[in-house]
Amino acid sequence: MLLVATSGSTPFVCRSDGLEPYPAPGRVLDLPEPPAVPVVVDARVIEWTNVCGVEGQRRAYEPLTLVRLGKLLVGATESARWRFVAEFLEEYRWEPVGSRARLLDEEPATTGDERWDVFLAALAEHVAARDGRDGPAWAGSRSLRRFWFPFNGRAARADAIVHAPAAFRRRGVFVARQELEVA
Repeated sequence: MLLVATSGSTPFVCRSDGLEPYPAPGRVLDLPEPPAVPVVVDARVIEWTNVCGVEGQRRAYEPLTLVRLGKLLVGATESARWRFVAEFLEEYRWEPVGSRARLLDEEPATTGDERWDVFLAALAEHVAARDGRDGPAWAGSRSLRRFWFPFNGRAARADAIVHAPAAFRRRGVFVARQELEVA
């Protein structure tokens, strides 16, 4: 389904999963309720509506938590998963340091892929460590029995072996630090 999200008077036409914008507002379809995944725009309050005249609903901005990130990863393509991770890292970075821990505290449900479940634990520990805190208690027990290189080219593997953050390396996930940086 497609929907129109508006911020102020600026409309954004997008898929209901919030991944990609569509150029033509005429292609918008009926949307019975707001999607679970908001469209990311610069505004802190997003209004959802559809073209069938259903009243829009206002929702206050809430940063992406690891629980919500885990839900987004279920059934998503690899490309979409990395975009969701990048969005989480960007939102985490902009949150005040004192309120970041609440984004990590609750344990995400399984994504259906053990590698991504372990990745979420490593991510939680990694960003907490950058803030000078221990990772959440739930993250300690997750690790892989076989190494995983999400970016599997020869150069990417070598770079990941050398530069993977400790939280990832000790769990068997080899992703280079720069893959986790958001501009």
